[in-house]
Amino acid sequence: MQRSVFAATVLILTGMLSACATQSVEQRAAGEFFDPFEPTNRKVHAFNKVLDKAIFRPASTGYVGFIPEPIVTSLTHFAVNLSMPGVVVDAVLQGDFKTAGNGLARFLINSTVGIAGLADPSTDFNIPRADTDFGETLYVWGVGEGPMVELPFYGPATTRDAVGIVADFFTSPLTFSPVRPVDNIGFYASLLERMADRGNFSDTIDSILYESADSYAQARIIYLQNRRFELAGDGVDGYGDLYDDPYADIYGDPYAE
Repeated sequence: MQRSVFAATVLILTGMLSACATQSVEQRAAGEFFDPFEPTNRKVHAFNKVLDKAIFRPASTGYVGFIPEPIVTSLTHFAVNLSMPGVVVDAVLQGDFKTAGNGLARFLINSTVGIAGLADPSTDFNIPRADTDFGETLYVWGVGEGPMVELPFYGPATTRDAVGIVADFFTSPLTFSPVRPVDNIGFYASLLERMADRGNFSDTIDSILYESADSYAQARIIYLQNRRFELAGDGVDGYGDLYDDPYADIYGDPYAE
């Protein structure tokens, strides 16, 4: 069932990408965007913002406010460690064997010495952080970014990155585990990671979502500028400036009007 949903979703998104991605990011001026679905995107954006205000913001604030910081940090390490197998696969697909090696080393060390990834001894061992995704793989393969889409429960993305998000989720080794709830651990870990980000950077995110004259336009341009910089920069550490912009995450921050 999960494989069928994955195949259908990727087929739809890939069709959108093929039909609309006629102009590459290199051909666009800085700040230019392709948003033919803007009316629909704004409606989804409004839904995401209502969801954030009613549920996600208070839950995230409570999470970082009442759960001890070391526990929040450990759960974030756990989520990042679970993503490493996918990072390794994507790095190999991109021909970036250095990142693949770093990702594999971090996964093995953190999964063992770091007690299932709850700690991050790899950083103490000076192993560089590894961060990539299938959206970046498509970029390396020459796929255009396609039109903007606002994903429900998620936020702004290009069509290329939307395909990548789905692919990364369904290609996780845990997704198809026959043992429950192991098959959902990756999802819950990622949710807790996002809650930590939302709670820790609440003021910045709130200023974009609730104080901007046009929060949709603001989120869109922030997402595009950051993502294009991340993809174009050689040797850019994906963790370096992640929270200078709350929408820089590979998932993008979803909570916009």
